[in-house]
Amino acid sequence: MKVKAAAKINLMLDVLGTLPDGYHSLFMLMQSVSCYDTVTVERTNSGKIEILTDNPRVPTDEKNIAYKAAAAFFAGTQCENTGISIKIEKVIPMAAGLAGGSADAAGVLFCLNRLFGAPLSEMRLLKIGESVGADVPFSLTGGTALCMDKGGVIAPLQPLSGKSVVLCKPDMDVSTVGAYKKIDEAERIRHMDKNAMLYAAHNGDYRLLCEKAGNVFEQVIEVPQRPVIKGIMRTHGADLTLMSGSGPTVYGLFSDEAAAQKCADVLHTQFREVHLCKTAASGIEVVEP
Repeated sequence: MKVKAAAKINLMLDVLGTLPDGYHSLFMLMQSVSCYDTVTVERTNSGKIEILTDNPRVPTDEKNIAYKAAAAFFAGTQCENTGISIKIEKVIPMAAGLAGGSADAAGVLFCLNRLFGAPLSEMRLLKIGESVGADVPFSLTGGTALCMDKGGVIAPLQPLSGKSVVLCKPDMDVSTVGAYKKIDEAERIRHMDKNAMLYAAHNGDYRLLCEKAGNVFEQVIEVPQRPVIKGIMRTHGADLTLMSGSGPTVYGLFSDEAAAQKCADVLHTQFREVHLCKTAASGIEVVEP
């Protein structure tokens, strides 16, 4: 089975505190975008979970979140693993705040549940996804949604459809673990106007949404080229510019597709990883059943 797994951007990301289990309680407004990894899952007779990829940066052992997702699926069901192969074709930038790894994990969970006769309800599948990573449940559902707690509490919102999105990742990586450590160590954090943002998203008030959008990690993660990228995006008419996740990717949200294309063209002259895409209605798209 082959699926396309979508990247995500954060329209809002705030950290509410630390939970009793040590994880962080999050408030996230998430949006799927049409920048996809392709994930192919097939049953084999190897008795193993095998990761296949032509990207040397992608781990092919249990360090890969897609591997962890497969292991969690078999641990959470009565299905016997006689062997599966997982082929990952990467397009989503890595260590970029775009949930590329989580998208791959979601693709694996989606495929396995189909290949083994759907033993898991949607709720149970999301719960297993949450155990693998905070962005995995949203990557399974996708669209436009509020995600809270450790990512497993999800509420769909008014679709943000028809917008163009320019993704620009500077030539650096950000460790998610390290980013949360900086949040914990920060003496003072300015939190977002979450009520106004939720009102805007629920009621489809695009202007207010762009006004209230924010990412708490911009206060603690240094991305030297972020002001330059944002400046180029604003010059070309972006309605919103923001860092996604723990970074370093910066995105611009555009109502004008031609303006977004011009922006992407200019950014391409300075940055290697630039993607022009659209807001997407789902996290997973089936290519081959």
